[in-house]
Amino acid sequence: MIRSAVTVSLVTESKGGPFVFWDDLPAACRQAKELGFDAIELFAPCPDAVSKEELTSLLTSHELQLAAVGTGAGWVKHKLTLTSADAHVRRRAIDFIRSMIDFGGVHGAPAIIGSMQGRWGDGVSKDQAMTWLTEALNELGEHARQHGVPLIYEPLNRYETNLVNTVSAGVDLMKSLKSDNVKLLSDLFHMNIEESDLAAAIRGGGPWIGHIHFVDSNRRPAGCGHLNFAPIVAALQQIGYGGYLSAEALSWPDAPSAAEQTIHEFRRLFGSSR
Repeated sequence: MIRSAVTVSLVTESKGGPFVFWDDLPAACRQAKELGFDAIELFAPCPDAVSKEELTSLLTSHELQLAAVGTGAGWVKHKLTLTSADAHVRRRAIDFIRSMIDFGGVHGAPAIIGSMQGRWGDGVSKDQAMTWLTEALNELGEHARQHGVPLIYEPLNRYETNLVNTVSAGVDLMKSLKSDNVKLLSDLFHMNIEESDLAAAIRGGGPWIGHIHFVDSNRRPAGCGHLNFAPIVAALQQIGYGGYLSAEALSWPDAPSAAEQTIHEFRRLFGSSR
């Protein structure tokens, strides 16, 4: 069964980015429950931003799951990437992601690697960057296994990385790993830039796809851009996808409206998951 999720960011440095709710986690959980979301996806500045006890209490009292946790604060706050030319920075990046895996893992949620993958250039060849990325994904995928969750890796569009931009390139990367505990995140915004056929890309990703960012072509909530969701829905059904569709979308025109629009579109396309 495909489930709904909505993003909540607690990262000040990301203000204005593609997250629906901001800053006030209790209020976000309350609104998510009222609208009928199944889960939240949380972007925290560090693993101790919210205690295990507080997050457990909020999730339990609002009958929500934790769909995933983001690691992007490692880049926007600390400028850490897995492909930095500086070995010390790469090690700190791995350690930061390990801590976020542990943060989410105790709640049964995987961690997402997006912006922290970095890019090649400035003295680092693409082959070298891909080697470092592969090594990190193998290590971190196995670390996530102890929590019984996968590690989620996100191909990004060409303006955000020059490493892996398409689902098919992501599948190639997955096949090259020693760890079988890494899955792909297919973000419909990035895919709209890079893929010629989003539905075909999803079918090609098949069992490698472990998470979906549910957003429209302009990064506004689903239904507020020009994406045709019908073939996307059909492709997800064809591959037997049973994970989350998580709204990593701009809070346009405001957070409550963005959340309401998202759950309305989710129900139109998939029915209620509750």
